[in-house]
Amino acid sequence: MCGRFVSSNSADAIAKFFGASFENNSDNSEALPANYNVAPTQDVIAVVANAEGERIAQTFHWGLVPSWAKDTKIGTKMINARAETIAQKPAFKGLFKKHRLLIPMDGFYEWQQGVEGGPLTKAGKPMKIPMFIHRVDGEPLAVAGLWATWRDRSTGPDAPWLHSCTVITTAANATMTPVHDRMPVILPASRWDEWLDPTNGDTEALHRLLIPAANDILTMHAVSTDVNNVRNTGPQLIEAV
Repeated sequence: MCGRFVSSNSADAIAKFFGASFENNSDNSEALPANYNVAPTQDVIAVVANAEGERIAQTFHWGLVPSWAKDTKIGTKMINARAETIAQKPAFKGLFKKHRLLIPMDGFYEWQQGVEGGPLTKAGKPMKIPMFIHRVDGEPLAVAGLWATWRDRSTGPDAPWLHSCTVITTAANATMTPVHDRMPVILPASRWDEWLDPTNGDTEALHRLLIPAANDILTMHAVSTDVNNVRNTGPQLIEAV
């Protein structure tokens, strides 16, 4: 799964990198600070495309809340969508056809199983080691995801819309395998238009994009267990230890 990542760039910087315009669809979007420990249920900047193919950077709540949900609690269980079943799961298959986005990440975290002789937990078991995974060239990762809109109709017809998203994961590549058996789907720039185009309903072709990244684009290093606490959000979290 993908449960924590780094987003250190401003909305304007993200929009520039992805050739998008920034659209403020949230009261909090302009105030999103650099966050080196983004966690589920927090707001993130992501990129979508309109019917004309224009890319737009917007704010989304991480944790998908389908339009039919009774409340937002379901979002905590839908932070990831497995590529292998995305076209069959009721919560995802409709969104897969036309509600796709890219979630920019400067890198993400996974926890490697602890080793004998290493630090121990309070229970005396080997402590898991947090690893920061990022591109070798330092560029942002363009992670495939889905998005949805929801509002609490019980509060009336003028209830505000919540834009939410989920990260698509696939089997780990050789680089990731020593740490975890899953990884986010990372799309190359040559595939961004195909993925974002809301008029592209060729789910078979789209599904072929949801594969592990090439083994040579990622690198990783161990970081402090300070990242385990979501209240820690500073740049020191990605420093190697």
